[in-house]
Amino acid sequence: MPSPFPGMDPYLESPDWFPNLHDALITFLVGALMRRLPEPYYARSRQRVWLEYTHRQIEPDADVLHSGLGASDWRGGQGGVAVAEEVELAEPVVIPVDLIEHEPFEEPLVEVHRRDGSDDRLVATIEVVSPANKTPGNPGRETYLAKQREILAGQAHLIEIDLLRGGTHVTAVPRELAIARAGAFDYHVCVHRFDRPNEFFVYPIRLEQRLPGIAIPLLPGDPDIALSLQTVFDRAYDEGPYHRVVRYGEARILPPLRPEQLEWVKARLQPPA
Repeated sequence: MPSPFPGMDPYLESPDWFPNLHDALITFLVGALMRRLPEPYYARSRQRVWLEYTHRQIEPDADVLHSGLGASDWRGGQGGVAVAEEVELAEPVVIPVDLIEHEPFEEPLVEVHRRDGSDDRLVATIEVVSPANKTPGNPGRETYLAKQREILAGQAHLIEIDLLRGGTHVTAVPRELAIARAGAFDYHVCVHRFDRPNEFFVYPIRLEQRLPGIAIPLLPGDPDIALSLQTVFDRAYDEGPYHRVVRYGEARILPPLRPEQLEWVKARLQPPA
């Protein structure tokens, strides 16, 4: 059963479902690319890994505090001219914590390579942006931005697919410039070609639209290949659990929609007459 929406399904932006969708999109992106890439190009997925820590409070049996100052430190020495004002120290609350290291977090991405004999060259990196990438302070964002800077400074193309309305902008194109040139959008794809370093190619996407076909650049001299994001999404949806488990019309949509978007969603979910 297909998704009830023509493009991105806003119910799948929920943290309950997006991680599953993210992994499926990566899998089917590789398949779609391999069907179109000419030899000697190939696509593969790989993992970006980072560590996250949380703090657990430790309850000590007793706290012993020492100010580090003796009585002579509070007043001027014998025969001194000035006498320091005596300050009554407040007693701080000591909260011991223990750093807990979680299992490493892994996030898949897609790479396009060209292999000639023993020479294997990275041509393009394709990212599907995750909630961690768009959350300030999350180690996943810092790791993502570091990799983004590395690719932008190198000799590989960067394709970023953002199907999340929420969170802080993270793709390489400045958000204000993208909106100024492309108009308002809910989702977008940002393509940066290493052979045109001062330009970003942005595909703006509204909730009501189908996902676009985008051009995946190869090395200079080889033509771009066309990739249908809608076809990739449709396959991820069809082979996923969503039509069985998502409570359409009942579950909350996160982040919330604008009033006019909510009305459009309600209309899409109405059974046919």
